Amino acid sequence: MSDMSSGAPRPSVDAARVEVYIPGSHERGEEMSLAQRLFYRLVRAVVVFIAHAYFRVRVTGGEHIPSTGPFILSPVHRSNLDTPVIAAVSRRRLRYMGKESLWKSRFGGWFLTTAGGFPVQRGSADRDALRAGREVLDRGEPLVLFPEGTRQFGPVVQPLFHGAAYLSCRTGAPIVPVGIGGSEAAMPKGSKMVYPRKLTMVVGEPIHPPALGPKGRVPRQAVNTLTEQLSAAIQVLFDQAQELAGTPNLPSAPLPARPEETAQEPQPDGQSD
Repeated sequence: MSDMSSGAPRPSVDAARVEVYIPGSHERGEEMSLAQRLFYRLVRAVVVFIAHAYFRVRVTGGEHIPSTGPFILSPVHRSNLDTPVIAAVSRRRLRYMGKESLWKSRFGGWFLTTAGGFPVQRGSADRDALRAGREVLDRGEPLVLFPEGTRQFGPVVQPLFHGAAYLSCRTGAPIVPVGIGGSEAAMPKGSKMVYPRKLTMVVGEPIHPPALGPKGRVPRQAVNTLTEQLSAAIQVLFDQAQELAGTPNLPSAPLPARPEETAQEPQPDGQSD
């Protein structure tokens, strides 16, 4: 049913990084096989059923999801639940970046890869991850990136990494912002308990990138501006989603901006944990 038999999982050879097991020929977001696509449909069906039955998931703004072509789905990130439940916003097959430590076991590596994921190294400007994301988008597939980088907490969207904006500018794929409400109440960061709280996802209008600069370069200012637009959009959608989920955000003081990163070497975001 999987590539587990056709290509032996191979551990990472970099001793400084976590040893990971990835099915052969699927190290960096390569195209999924027929077996993997069928498995993804099965997993998504189970996840969506549980989401509706246990969390009473409600999706608004689903009409903003492009029916064809590449796009970058950029949700707020407050819980481990965000990664599986985001599949409910679209029937299209989504691809995910995930922290490479999730690929520590052979079964985990096979399962996550077959479910649409591929690993990236956290805490570094992983150019391989950016190339992998670009290849996914160039094939016309949707890519999920959590632009806050990792799970956060509280009502304020944290300063975003530039990865989503950079890939959008580089490939021309629009960014679709998403607010997720109720997930932090259902499974807070650090909790192993999952509570039956109502979850709501509000999908915003796609944000389209500007044209590339001279010689096909991505201007730093364009990436910065697009990141600011994305942050503002996610905050509005997050507030709306929290309100609809019955867990409204309370006003909070704004946080300082994240230290500026260059457009040439943006920090890869979307590393779900």
